[in-house]
Amino acid sequence: MRAYFVAATQPNVGLTSVSLGLLRALQRRGLKTAFVKPITKYTPDTEPSTLFARSICQAHKTPDALPMSMVTQRVTSGKTDELLEDIVSLAMSRTEGADVLLVEGIHADPSRAFIPRLSGDIARSLQADVVLVASGADAQGLAQAIYMINQVRNAARDVVGVIFNRAAKDFDRGAALSQLEGVPIWGVIENNPKLSAPRTIDVARHLGAEVMIEGDIAIRRVFETVLCARSVAEVIPRLRPGALVVSAGDRDDVILATALAASNGVELAGLVLTHHSFISRRIEQLGARAFHSGLPVLRTDGDSYETAARISRLPLAVPPDDRGRMNHVIDSVAEHLDGEALFVGLDRANSTHMSPPAFRYQLMQRARAANKRIVLPEGDEPRTIRAAVICTEKGIARCVLLGKRKAIQSAADALGIELPPGLEILEPLQIADKYVAPMVALRKSKGLTPGQAMLALEDTVVLGTMMLAVDEVDGLVSGAVHTTANTVRPALQLIRTAPGSSIVSSCFFMLMPEQVLVYADCAVNPDPTAQELAEIAKQSADSAVAFGIDAKVAMISYSTGESGAGDDVEKVRAATALARSRWPKLVLDGPMQYDAATVREVAEQKAPGSAVAGQATVFVFPDLNTGNTTYKAVQRSANVVSVGPMLQGLRKPVNDLSRGALVDDIVFTIALTAIQAQALAQRGL
Repeated sequence: MRAYFVAATQPNVGLTSVSLGLLRALQRRGLKTAFVKPITKYTPDTEPSTLFARSICQAHKTPDALPMSMVTQRVTSGKTDELLEDIVSLAMSRTEGADVLLVEGIHADPSRAFIPRLSGDIARSLQADVVLVASGADAQGLAQAIYMINQVRNAARDVVGVIFNRAAKDFDRGAALSQLEGVPIWGVIENNPKLSAPRTIDVARHLGAEVMIEGDIAIRRVFETVLCARSVAEVIPRLRPGALVVSAGDRDDVILATALAASNGVELAGLVLTHHSFISRRIEQLGARAFHSGLPVLRTDGDSYETAARISRLPLAVPPDDRGRMNHVIDSVAEHLDGEALFVGLDRANSTHMSPPAFRYQLMQRARAANKRIVLPEGDEPRTIRAAVICTEKGIARCVLLGKRKAIQSAADALGIELPPGLEILEPLQIADKYVAPMVALRKSKGLTPGQAMLALEDTVVLGTMMLAVDEVDGLVSGAVHTTANTVRPALQLIRTAPGSSIVSSCFFMLMPEQVLVYADCAVNPDPTAQELAEIAKQSADSAVAFGIDAKVAMISYSTGESGAGDDVEKVRAATALARSRWPKLVLDGPMQYDAATVREVAEQKAPGSAVAGQATVFVFPDLNTGNTTYKAVQRSANVVSVGPMLQGLRKPVNDLSRGALVDDIVFTIALTAIQAQALAQRGL
């Protein structure tokens, strides 16, 4: 096992962000990585590194850190050796089966002179190589990195890499490398102000402000503070998404302008009233729509200048409850790390499990390689626009938004999003005519007329499905505002099932703490027959293999083997026999209880000798009631991320979204669809 000690060269360089980004990068490689933050200035239940490692990076074995107060006491009383023994025990107790141990160092603190020496002692005790996190903002950061390299070498430890964080745009990587005395640069993370944007609720907590109107206080972010000391004409151009307006309550002109912007869909971060003032009743009545549009309104005692100054001093550290922001920060760091330098000497340690971070990473990489064109019929829906922009900027897919260009641009402006040049927008009314004849041809057995086809093509889902049917796009993703039936029905009518498939089913990828599992069918077929259940098993196994998961299929029931009877278990037993006869190479067993499929000890008792029991990766449920209930119970109770549903059995990929889908859910579904399209193309479908 290799150990890395990640140390900051100076205060406020983003040690936690970089450590967790490094953790994610190692996990994406398929490495089992243990994470330890041995010492903290926070209480154990508020230590951000530990909390984020467990909740975001799914490093659930991460132990609680030792409090700095206790560490200081032991160091000053001459008990450093005992302290080091405790730290080694803390770290090593959670590393069983790990390929890499990642240790986040102690945050630099000029008031505690013992920290540099103690950091060296910890690295030496754990036999860890040192990774330095330095500032890339100016020349001082490089100078500090060089100084620390020499200090670590004097302590007889190796510095294996330097990561420059919050780097300026003109950071010269080559010049820096030439001065680092042979130490490689593992990554340069450019400063991104959006990743430092706090939520409005964070500002409220920092100011100790009274929340007058809550609105979307927990999700809106502050990109800019607008101090309203000048005329309203000067303020209006700055009323952009993410603007936090700071004004006294007697500035009716400013408050009306703010209300007007909010009413027009501009997602302002909020309004802060200073001098402990109120919005006048007549203004509140006039702007009632704005004050119920999600706009947070706060009130504080200080004057406007003082309040704006206090906001500017808000700490950069991500609050423990802001998982969304931290996830983006971690991703940004991981994406900017140099894989070639980072994984020297680690390739031999690859894990056999498909871990959730590895699955997500490979999902994006394979989608990029596929380079597929994906149509999004809900083109003016805000979450869909955000997802399309992300996919375009990251090269995940070539997205096509269907909708009126003005409406899409207006929605993007209100969200503060710039539409990239590579994002394609098609106006439905301008292109529908060309699909009338092909649609009539596809539905001629049903007697479809050109007039009926034209009417049907007014539905953008039908239009997008026709684009897929005539091979102008490679896949379709819909469902953010449409029902499953709205998405699936046109696909069944125009795309139809793939050769060898008689039904369309669905599967979810369940990102469990240690590995990714496939659940099917949890969204489409209410009560499949034994024949259909066998087909769902084959479709789901193919889906697992397409995404790099070793398919071992468990046919789930309330009984294992021959122990039970009844119509429901007999259906599963018959489906198992049918699947085995049709696809003899399929690794499949059933009927099987869930615990026998997942727990080796139970498997040894209930299904000894089974090639699936205790190690199943694909779970086929007997009916929709069981499948949907199980996936939601696992998702919610165990806080597990589920990706899907992904539709199976169609000739071309069409995928449905939950109407509560998050932006990340849509991005993942677009990536899934692109990979599905590639897999179908490789099979000649």
